[in-house]
Amino acid sequence: MKISSLMRRLSLGLILVFALPTLYAQGYPNQSLKLVMPFAAGTAAENALRLFAEKLAIALKQSVVIENKPGAGSTLGTDLVAKAPADGYTLLATFNSSIAPGPLMYNKIAYDPVKDFHHLALLGVYPQYIIVRTDHPAKSIQDFLAMAKDKPGTINYASAGVGTSGYLAAELLKQNLNLQMTHIPYKGPSPALTDLLGGRLDMVLTASASELVKAGKVRILAVTSEKRVPYFPDTPTLEEFAPGVKAVSWVGISVAVNTPKAITTRLEKEITAILSTPEMFTRFSDPSIGLTPLALGSEKFSEFISKEIHFWSPVIKAGNIKID
Repeated sequence: MKISSLMRRLSLGLILVFALPTLYAQGYPNQSLKLVMPFAAGTAAENALRLFAEKLAIALKQSVVIENKPGAGSTLGTDLVAKAPADGYTLLATFNSSIAPGPLMYNKIAYDPVKDFHHLALLGVYPQYIIVRTDHPAKSIQDFLAMAKDKPGTINYASAGVGTSGYLAAELLKQNLNLQMTHIPYKGPSPALTDLLGGRLDMVLTASASELVKAGKVRILAVTSEKRVPYFPDTPTLEEFAPGVKAVSWVGISVAVNTPKAITTRLEKEITAILSTPEMFTRFSDPSIGLTPLALGSEKFSEFISKEIHFWSPVIKAGNIKID
């Protein structure tokens, strides 16, 4: 009897252990959620995330608060989420600079971009724009490339940081055309665009430019996407003049690994449902945001990350790009 009673108690204990995550998830969420944005405020991506957070809050019936945690090419905020409790209350705005291919460049990084996260969904992709002041002597991308070739080392340009998509797009351009340009990293596009307007920079690679274009303060020379974007149809792709040079930035949503499956399943379902609505497609595609929605769930998002790593790995190796 004693052995039988002990076995029953052990069996009940095991049942409770395996049932706890499901029971916990049934009450999820019962408090507000935090969405960590690993860049400074003022980006086009943040506009998309604020819109997304509003819709997610409605779906979950809890507030979703965005917290900007910039630094180290977006890896600082990403590391914070990797170390956060795996309870589904801390979400990460996942970027190529922090997940793929950014970490390929770091000599030391405090997290594993694949093993330390459950990647829930890809929201969409952003092209990068080559931006100059309206009074810049380069009136076209042909002019700009000719200047870079004729005066090696005299042109400086900015991105949101080493490892970001703008930085890599320029690196790919320099490798393919054998250009010499000086990179100046910033913590986000807003301070870089301020310095561009102040005459301290020649060019900025950014996805956040539509308002300045409308105001007539900057000119877009080229876009780094594979095809021209519909809201700037007269702007050529960089690849039209530099074959093989194309790059996009992307943003997704992730949580810390070991978050209960019932919670990740719920979040993935809600996120992909939000992204699949015609309203979100229209609003994300607006020039003020400029995001091309993709709405890829966890499995497809993970495949997308693997492809990004495969594409950029030889570029990073050829450029001997290392970040201490």
